[in-house]
Amino acid sequence: MPSGRYRAAWDRVDIPDVERTWPAARTTEAPLWVPVDLRDGNQALAEPMDPARKRRMFELMVSIGYKEIEVGYPSASQTDFDFVRDLVRLNLVPDDVTIVVFTAARTDLIERTYQSIEGLPRAVVHMYTATAPTWRNVVLGKEREDLHAMIFRAAEDVARGGEGQDGWRFEFSPEVFNLTEPDYILQVCNSLTELWDASTDRPVIHNLPATVEIATPNIYADQIEYMHHHLTRRESVILSVHPHNDRGTGVACAELAVLAGAQRVEGCLFGNGERTGNVDLVTLGLNLHAQGIDPMIDFSDIDRIRRTVEYCNRIPIHERHPYGGDLVYTAFSGTHQDAIKKGFAHHYERAAAAGVDPLHAPWEVPYLPIDPADVGRDYQAVIRVNSQSGKGGIAYLLQSEYGVELPRRLQIDFASRVQLETDDSGSEMTADQLWNLLLREYGYQGGIRRYAVEHTEAGDHLLVVLDQDGREAVAQANAAGPVDALTEILSTFGTSIEVLSLTQHALPVAADASANAGSAVSITECVVNGESRWGVAVHQSVTASALHAVFSTVRANVMQDT
Repeated sequence: MPSGRYRAAWDRVDIPDVERTWPAARTTEAPLWVPVDLRDGNQALAEPMDPARKRRMFELMVSIGYKEIEVGYPSASQTDFDFVRDLVRLNLVPDDVTIVVFTAARTDLIERTYQSIEGLPRAVVHMYTATAPTWRNVVLGKEREDLHAMIFRAAEDVARGGEGQDGWRFEFSPEVFNLTEPDYILQVCNSLTELWDASTDRPVIHNLPATVEIATPNIYADQIEYMHHHLTRRESVILSVHPHNDRGTGVACAELAVLAGAQRVEGCLFGNGERTGNVDLVTLGLNLHAQGIDPMIDFSDIDRIRRTVEYCNRIPIHERHPYGGDLVYTAFSGTHQDAIKKGFAHHYERAAAAGVDPLHAPWEVPYLPIDPADVGRDYQAVIRVNSQSGKGGIAYLLQSEYGVELPRRLQIDFASRVQLETDDSGSEMTADQLWNLLLREYGYQGGIRRYAVEHTEAGDHLLVVLDQDGREAVAQANAAGPVDALTEILSTFGTSIEVLSLTQHALPVAADASANAGSAVSITECVVNGESRWGVAVHQSVTASALHAVFSTVRANVMQDT
């Protein structure tokens, strides 16, 4: 490896001499969390969010308790500008929430930014400029003094735009702070603190990003503590951090920065962002929760949060992602499972002896840093269903014999049904028996007599004939695809349905000698009237297989409602 091409952090930037207090500090309360998914996270997506997805993400953030939310870069994108205007025009920003709008240090862009928030009683105008030497010399072509003058002139524009608006506050980000000379950053930030007349009633935010992570987290903590001790009007400055995750230590950087004096943390839910991402706000918040500190954000339904973020970003959350991944409360090792089972037994005994609800009793269960129930998970996957001989074996047999890969959450649900079946019979289940049980529990049982799909420039037109108590019921709808059209049709029967996932496989011809060999297998996860359900269907037609799988999740509702 040509490691000699690279320089250590202390050879690239002056690391400030600081009398460290952060190693002995303790975090006792949550900082102000500021999600930047709608700006920093959005710009990192291969397909940026459309207005509907942006609004859904914003509403999620509000619903779980974020009080300051960066909503876009309105001067750089008409989509962002229109989204901010919609937030204002439709009165979508609650009284206890402040939105942040992002802008470069340029007069026309600052003016456009103020136009976007016109009529909004509270907002933060966030101005940024890259300040590190390489960025100054290579990207901007400016010396220190010239760049400072440019930043100051832009900050004057920011000040003029906010005149007479006490609810509008100002934020400055010296981008690539962690590679910028400490004395220069201090000079620039202190000049803006004075210019913007920071006060305790109207504090200025200085946001110090580790835009590209370059060193171990203790170096960043030293840099933050230096600023914490030397910023003028410190009581009127909110010291904010914005770590990225290039070295994989973004969470540690944020946690040590808070120990070093930071009061505010910008990041993204589940860590989306450029390159390896922004710091992960879900992990940071639940790390505090695991230390007995209220994160001030409601993560009690982690799966709803994850589903929304996956939908808006179109990026799946990894199964091993801290706190929110499908497998993070699962033990495959027999010794781990044994310890967890004994830990649960001990937990319930202690709770009973103390006369308290187990959900509120002190938590000390081996291998589980928090109670899965705190984030809306149950114990089934932890204790029984996730055993290696259970879920793992089931998945292996179905994949090897039928070429069908069950989604992880379906593996968990199906394993519980297999357990009931084997408990009753007391015998081992073969791959054929597993396959038949899968179709019995989740499979299509009829109900769609006929259907026809017409492809048009505007989308797909689906006409479907349903079995309604032995009679035919004809319905039709237009949508982006046949499955979307079917969900619209089913809604007319009073069934609310959201398709969360739909996967399809071809049954190998050699799988067995049945008529199903060579057919398409569709597996879908839907939320039906607020309840998560799975559907499985097999058909020679890929379209029919998909429609049957979706219909199998709602058939009981349809038959009852009709």
